[in-house]
Amino acid sequence: MTLEELYAGVNIQDYYFGKVTQVYRSCSIAQLDNLSLLSDRSRFTKSFLPNTINNFVVIDSTVGIFLGEIFENKASRKNIFEMSSIADEKTNDYHEISIDTIALMKPESDKFELAGFKTLGITDNVYLATDEIYKIFLSSLEFSHDQEEPLPPFATFINRSQAEVSLKPSTLFNRHLMCIGATNSGKSTTALAILDKVVSTKRKALIIDPTGEYRNAFSDDEITKLTLGVDTTISPGKITMEQWEKLFEAENSSQGAVLSEAITSLRYMKKVGEDTYYYKVGENIDEVQENLASVSNDDTDFNIELLPEQIQAESVCEPDRDNNYSFKYCYDSLKANSNASFIQKIQYQMTNTKFLSFFSNDPNMYNLLDVIEDFVHLPEASLYIDTSSLGAAEGIGGMVIDLVSNFVISRDNICPFVFFIDEVHRYAKSRYSDKEFHGGLTLLAREGRKKGIFLYLTTQNPKDVSAVLFGQIGTMLIHRLMLNDEIRTVESHLDDYAIKHVRKLNQGEVILTSVNLLHNMFIHVKKSDRTQYNDTPLL
Repeated sequence: MTLEELYAGVNIQDYYFGKVTQVYRSCSIAQLDNLSLLSDRSRFTKSFLPNTINNFVVIDSTVGIFLGEIFENKASRKNIFEMSSIADEKTNDYHEISIDTIALMKPESDKFELAGFKTLGITDNVYLATDEIYKIFLSSLEFSHDQEEPLPPFATFINRSQAEVSLKPSTLFNRHLMCIGATNSGKSTTALAILDKVVSTKRKALIIDPTGEYRNAFSDDEITKLTLGVDTTISPGKITMEQWEKLFEAENSSQGAVLSEAITSLRYMKKVGEDTYYYKVGENIDEVQENLASVSNDDTDFNIELLPEQIQAESVCEPDRDNNYSFKYCYDSLKANSNASFIQKIQYQMTNTKFLSFFSNDPNMYNLLDVIEDFVHLPEASLYIDTSSLGAAEGIGGMVIDLVSNFVISRDNICPFVFFIDEVHRYAKSRYSDKEFHGGLTLLAREGRKKGIFLYLTTQNPKDVSAVLFGQIGTMLIHRLMLNDEIRTVESHLDDYAIKHVRKLNQGEVILTSVNLLHNMFIHVKKSDRTQYNDTPLL
């Protein structure tokens, strides 16, 4: 592609800057020839600011067309107050810009690529880049399939309001995507802007919303909506013991063991058709153990409402074997005291009436796993799961995430989809132990791409996310961060310039960094017209 073709439709002399006067290994310097470029302020727009830095420039060279970025802009006269305008410069005054070379377009190509060891030359002409050249550069940045249809534009370049950002889905998602930012930095708005493009282009998405923020963002024709505990249930038998421990946030292994014993006892009572808990005090030890041993892998169902009473009933011990040969369970007050706090925690969880209706076998309600089973095999079908009715406790949210993650990764022949989880830091760690809730998510992050499952996560603090999970994220949308610890977490994904500007980002402004891009991008996300319940009330 020639220079004239790049500037087709505009007067190329309006964008002429000057000539290259110095060339170094790290950068190049050009001197301004076109004084009218700076003196005519009426031409200055967001996309045309030649008197500042961070602008892209095009350099016409013998080896091709270089793309560079201005990182320094200076005039030779130190006392600029002596000049009423740029045109007042004396004959020995000069104006210089320092250019960082980013990419090269070879004469036979229509895309930019890394410049490698090729450099600019003395007297090469320098021009300010247009918005159209920005778009060509953006399309050149992506390491993705040429035949893939890009998503509709969801953002513009900062200071380039006319240059829209339209990326291919694989660029954003194929190494998993995470949106990071402090409260009120525009994180949720960015999340919805991208989800809007995914759903509106008939690509599959599985959305888990812990707050109900997106409940009216999509129409019933676009997406299937479920509300856990209201119209959707799951059988208690489908939950693994590890997931029960996460749900009730067992503090240690002893509480986990008691929970396992109690659930096994309730499974036995369900098996024999008794709708009550298993009272063990005074019962024959051998007979009880034989009964519990008869519970098979098929006997998974039980009445979860009886769980607090059953844990209390597990407060028994074997008596001392004296001459009376007593082989019956005795009440153990130490165990009862130890289990008391755990019982209170479970009872508190159950005070939410939606909790009990969720863990049931109501035939008049959807079954969560059955709906997901249908979803993963249907093309162009999206699914929204609202978990807000189950309460804000991290335990139940972490359990649902883990349950769904392990279920979808076990399916075969699924249609590729985006798995969106809002506020993933809610499920990072238990408040009562060091156990992580990310077992299923980590498995998805490591193995999900092979099956076409792409994570899209949002979080306020990247430090709260499992280091293993965070290490699998290849693309990040970084909003404003203020704490040094948070910035250090993401600094390996940013260059020095981007790190200095993380604290300066306004609401909606984002640094997009990805292993699928040649260069980091500073963009401003366009707010979606869809309904979103994230407004901050006025005091």
